[in-house]
Amino acid sequence: MMKNCFLSLLVLAGLSASAQNPVKPTMSGFGAAQPQPFLFQVNTLTDATASWSLNYSGSYGERTSSPFGYDGVDQQLALKGYLGDRFTLYANAALGFARSGGVTGAQQAEVLRDVIGGKKLFGPRIGVGVGFSHDFANTSAIFSRITASYDVAKWRIGANLRFEKAFAAGRDDIDLITSVGFHHRIAGAFYAGAEAVGQDLEGFWESDEAEGGAKLLVGPSVNYAPASSRFGFSLCGGPVFHATRSTVVESGAIRDLGISDISNGFTVRGAITFNLHK
Repeated sequence: MMKNCFLSLLVLAGLSASAQNPVKPTMSGFGAAQPQPFLFQVNTLTDATASWSLNYSGSYGERTSSPFGYDGVDQQLALKGYLGDRFTLYANAALGFARSGGVTGAQQAEVLRDVIGGKKLFGPRIGVGVGFSHDFANTSAIFSRITASYDVAKWRIGANLRFEKAFAAGRDDIDLITSVGFHHRIAGAFYAGAEAVGQDLEGFWESDEAEGGAKLLVGPSVNYAPASSRFGFSLCGGPVFHATRSTVVESGAIRDLGISDISNGFTVRGAITFNLHK
């Protein structure tokens, strides 16, 4: 019931957003104005960015467990919008379809606000946010996120630092996840670069880390947003390495790189963004 309500909220909010007055990015900065150019992090929006968008993404993983580094295929639908006064809303719901035949779901939502910058498209921005999640093990959690980005006409860089507290026995006191991405404009609205993710970094100092230890991913990342289209396309993937290991059972937490598999693997994620305003 909770999952159905969450999905309905996403759809209704998207329809409501599409009826608002559009906020148009300048053509010269359209590529940099993509509402969600990176696959493994969340960026804040500005007055100059397309104000509401729907994002569909899917992942495929080998020798990883749990979406979004699923050992199989996962599907995710997200809504992202600019609320005004430098506030950004980001909410998503996901379904994972394992090769073994199991299906699981999770939801999360957060509100972020730029505290430095955020009034124009280009230049530095630093934001903070809070949110809640309901993961694949039916466990609720609260989290906070710090975002940082710097955008110019030819390149962009972004980073996230996320702190999470899950309300369940056997979970870590605090989970720490970080990500960073860089894109350079190759031609027109085509950007290419790399993304890196550090997951459950508390595994470096906690031998009994509840999600199997710290994991790392570094891989190529591309983003294409035609100026004449409402759509944007992103793709990123790479090998998943265990930086540390702990002997625990899978927790079901929402993780980009999977959780408890003892071997290294890989994850590939693609996304299609649809701007509700153009």
